[in-house]
Amino acid sequence: QVQLVESGGGLVQAGGSLRLSCAASGRTFIGYIMGWFRQAPGKERESVAHITWSGGSTYYADAVKGRFTISRDNTKNTMYLQMNSLKPEDTAVYYCNARGRGTDYWGQGTQVTVSS
Repeated sequence: QVQLVESGGGLVQAGGSLRLSCAASGRTFIGYIMGWFRQAPGKERESVAHITWSGGSTYYADAVKGRFTISRDNTKNTMYLQMNSLKPEDTAVYYCNARGRGTDYWGQGTQVTVSS
């Protein structure tokens, strides 16, 4: 059974940092693109960042460029999102996603709250 488990969310003041982790298990993820999405109250889920299997290619939403860094450690089947200079508008539930072979896997989400 495939599982994606996020951790690292919490409450932080504006300007602070958090590091999210996504631990994947249940299958190999060779060739999978992995990414982070977020959903704020009353808004649609949006893509934040994603990274290819090799880590050689990354994508960032304009809203987080220069502040967030996505990375992955394939030896540990884990993906990370380093979030710096956090803003109140970054407040959302952050979801881990693995996409490959026509399938999407999702984690349960972790809450990030940034106070002003």
